[in-house]
Amino acid sequence: MANNTETTKKVSAELLCLLLLSERDMYVYEITQEISRRSQGLLSLAEAAIYVTMYRLVKNGYVTDRREMIGQTKPRIRVYYHITDDGREYFEKILEAHKRAMKGLKYFFAYVEEPGEPALEV
Repeated sequence: MANNTETTKKVSAELLCLLLLSERDMYVYEITQEISRRSQGLLSLAEAAIYVTMYRLVKNGYVTDRREMIGQTKPRIRVYYHITDDGREYFEKILEAHKRAMKGLKYFFAYVEEPGEPALEV
């Protein structure tokens, strides 16, 4: 049986990140926590994977980043990410592709019955 990390690798990190950033600016730790929370723990991405995704999205112009100093006793820099208009267009494009793929998988697995379980309803 696949663990949560293996399952998440099969889901587009870009799609998940852009969806969250379309709601509000976030930093990487928030993104990882929100992915886990919304999927009820079934999906998880390491912060390192999110950073790689964010670097790629920034490089491609889909996301911008801004740095803010936080903390008074132990100041540090937190990087917030913001989706751009091009990022919103890209998000819509990959969202439609994922929806189509999920629909196809749903139809495909409707024909598969596990012993003692009914086939998926389509």
